[in-house]
Amino acid sequence: MLQDTQTIRYYQKLTDAFVELWNRGYHQDDMRMYLDGYLAALRQSNAIEPYLIHRLEEEAIRYLHDGSNFAVVQPEPERYHGYY
Repeated sequence: MLQDTQTIRYYQKLTDAFVELWNRGYHQDDMRMYLDGYLAALRQSNAIEPYLIHRLEEEAIRYLHDGSNFAVVQPEPERYHGYY
């Protein structure tokens, strides 16, 4: 579990990007490449400590492997209640 506020912000940005990429038709392999680039940039910039980057990577991979994060929700059909 992530506890550092900056790392949590990076996680939120990553997961938002994953969903956006998924909605645009990208697959998990593509998102994994995106994650690798994102983590490389964090390492290069020394934005957060290396151990926090490692934890962020673990959580992001866990998010990618959880299919429910990318499930398409079907809207329920409207029901007629008999009221006018």
